[in-house]
Amino acid sequence: MLRSHTCGELNISHCGQTVTLSGWVQRSRDLGGMTFVDLRDRYGITQLVFNMETNAPLCQDARKLGREYVITVTGQVTERSNKNPKMPTGEIEITVGSLNVLNESKIPPFTIEDNTDGGDELRMKYRYLDIRRNTVRDNLMLRHRMGIETRNYMNQIGFLEVETPVLIKSTPEGARDFVVPSRMNEGQFYALPQSPQTFKQLLMVAGIDKYFQIVKCFRDEDLRADRQPEFTQIDCEMSFITQDDILETFEGLTKYLFKTVKGIEIEKLPRMTFAHAMKYYGNDKPDIRFGMTFVEITDLVKGHDFKVFDEAELVVGINAKACSSYTRKQLDALTDFVKRPQIGANGLVYVRFNEDGTLKSSVDKFYTEDELRQWAQAFDAQPGDLMLILAGNAGKTRKALSELRLEMGLQLGFRNPEVFAPLWVVDFPLLEWDEETRRFYAMHHPFTSPKPEDIPLLETDPGSVRANAYDLVINGVEIGGGSIRIHNKELQKRMFSILGFSDEDAQAQFGFLMNAFEYGAPPHGGIAFGFDRMCSLFGGSDSIRDYIAFPKNNAGRDVMIDSPSPIKQEQLDELKLKINLPGF
Repeated sequence: MLRSHTCGELNISHCGQTVTLSGWVQRSRDLGGMTFVDLRDRYGITQLVFNMETNAPLCQDARKLGREYVITVTGQVTERSNKNPKMPTGEIEITVGSLNVLNESKIPPFTIEDNTDGGDELRMKYRYLDIRRNTVRDNLMLRHRMGIETRNYMNQIGFLEVETPVLIKSTPEGARDFVVPSRMNEGQFYALPQSPQTFKQLLMVAGIDKYFQIVKCFRDEDLRADRQPEFTQIDCEMSFITQDDILETFEGLTKYLFKTVKGIEIEKLPRMTFAHAMKYYGNDKPDIRFGMTFVEITDLVKGHDFKVFDEAELVVGINAKACSSYTRKQLDALTDFVKRPQIGANGLVYVRFNEDGTLKSSVDKFYTEDELRQWAQAFDAQPGDLMLILAGNAGKTRKALSELRLEMGLQLGFRNPEVFAPLWVVDFPLLEWDEETRRFYAMHHPFTSPKPEDIPLLETDPGSVRANAYDLVINGVEIGGGSIRIHNKELQKRMFSILGFSDEDAQAQFGFLMNAFEYGAPPHGGIAFGFDRMCSLFGGSDSIRDYIAFPKNNAGRDVMIDSPSPIKQEQLDELKLKINLPGF
């Protein structure tokens, strides 16, 4: 081998040994009689020393080394006179006896340092250089460890990892599919899986009662920091279980990963209903690292000739503790924040509970101080607190207040990425109504089972039926979600009917699954975790791209390999596809 040791393992105990190291030149320093070179590989950095007095030709060769040259050196480990306690190898250096340049390098387009001067697009274009940086390498190492520990845990509790197909059948529910034309079946297409959902249910019918897979999935949807067109899931399914069994099993996985990867002990995860989450946090993935829960005061504020409140379906607010000292400028900034188009509030009402016990609001014209004191009592406010209130349509107002609550949590330092607060959100609605198409859609997917006690409501009040579904939420991020599945063919047919499928459509798209249910399908359920999201959460980042070796940008492009890209007309002809390409 071209190395006897790595650049991160040598220490004072190796002094006197002759070693061979290989790696990339991080930097070099010419001090006249001596030349120092920092040699880097993925394990660390070791300082090399070239002495003009003892070997002038070798020292001169070292002075020709450029950044990112690939070299091999052989030399003796010696103790450094000027030690660097910040480096694992900081007590030693290599007095080099021989140098071999394996490959020269152009000057990189950005510095290969933790704090690089390269922007996102530039670093993605040269991602193979970006990965040489410690920060990116450490992210990939975290991802590797998360995968190893997941497999260890799942294996320990009897799960079998089974690979499912990548070329599958396209279905209209959910996000858009990526489709793949079939050359051998003219005019027909495969789809890339959005999840292995139907296959893992078939594995339950097949008797593989504990299945998991760390699997690549694909969705042709608009992108943002926590989405990629291709992403990875920890996909799981179990037979002969209840919802409690699922939650206990994967609460165990969550706690195991926190302990082995982060060294953090997590207590039992609380459970919160969807209805509670929406009422008190305004969304179905609440960040419970801090309080500031919603307080509804609709009945308390109406009838005072304040049109905004009198015409509102909902008047609701939060109490920001110890924030009465917020300046007018700060309050105006919060008002501008909630009025942003993506949040959509019309304005913000505030009430200061001053330290001297007086109350001052932006609606003093309409409400007396005694009436404001009743508000303060509802908010459980104390002197020094600040009440922030929104009004309007119930759904939009809760959504806007949720964003304001998160913004206040950020401003007040409550959203520390090193603090973790996981919980289960349960009892989701089974269906959601779309006014535009005038039909119900599955909140999760069409195979989710309703709560047994709500099944009679499918015929009379489908919108009120609760799903046997659950999400794992950590720090306001949905990390995983799943459900108990429908395993009865007749109930599945009823579900398809409510979703607007004709019998023919249901048979054409999902007949294979419904047919399988006729051969003894066990009760079963499962969950899928967003593996990329989990890695970014553990690593303290908002973007999953930092934890993917070769990610796409926000336009879904791989700028490194320039993909997607046109294909040749000959390939289109083979596939019997008629597309007007530029230049043809």
